[in-house]
Amino acid sequence: MQKLLIVDDDEAMRRVLKIRLSANYEVIETGQPAQAVELALAHKPVAILMDLMMNDLSGFELCRGLRDLSYTARIPIFIVSGESEGRCREHCERLGALDYFQKPVDFTRLQARLVEELQKQVPERRSSARVRMRVMLRLQGLDLSGHRFDELTTTDNVSVDGFLCQFAASMVQNSIVEVFVRSGDGKENYAGSARVVRRVDLDTPWQKYGFHFQSKTSHWVLQAN
Repeated sequence: MQKLLIVDDDEAMRRVLKIRLSANYEVIETGQPAQAVELALAHKPVAILMDLMMNDLSGFELCRGLRDLSYTARIPIFIVSGESEGRCREHCERLGALDYFQKPVDFTRLQARLVEELQKQVPERRSSARVRMRVMLRLQGLDLSGHRFDELTTTDNVSVDGFLCQFAASMVQNSIVEVFVRSGDGKENYAGSARVVRRVDLDTPWQKYGFHFQSKTSHWVLQAN
C-alpha cells in the first residue's frame, strides 16, 4: 500500500486525516514538523500533507527544506491549513506545494487530487534514461504572474520524455510551455508541449526546472536519440 506522510501539530486533525485516507494509503503521521524530513527519508511516502502554522517549524520552512534535499525534492506536497487560501496559496506554490486545502477539508477533492497526481508521477519516476548532450531551446509560456515569456535556454540533460534546464521566468508545478529546438544557424523546429514536474534552485535568479513532455514531435525524438 502506498504511504502518505501527514505533518500537523493538531492531533485531532491528524486523526481525521488518517481515518479518511487509511482505506487507500498507509498513513505515517507526526505532530513534530522537525521529524518530517527524517520520516520522509525513512518511509519514502508518495505524497506529504502538511499544515502551515505549527510549533517549532512552519509549513513554509518545512516545504522549503524538503525541496532543497534531492531525496525528497520530488515528493508531492499538499498544504492542509486553517489559514486563508488567498493569503498563502501563491507563496506555497512558489515553495513547491502542488495544491492548497483549507480546513475544513474537502475530502472528495483531496482524494481526487492525490489520485490525479500519483497517476502522473508513476511514469515520470520510471522515465527513460537521460543522456548528456547540449540542445538549444526556445520556451514560451506564462510565468507565475500570468505574463507571457519567450526565452532562449540550453539543456545538457535530455531524454525521450523530457529535459532539465535553467531560465529566468518563475513558474509553478504543472505549468505548460511550448518547446522549440533551435539549431546552430538559428533555425527552429517545434518540439512539443512540456509540463513542469520539478523545480530546484528556488532562491536563485535562474531557476532550474525538470520538464516532462505532454506531446512531442519527431524533432524532439531525434534530439533525444
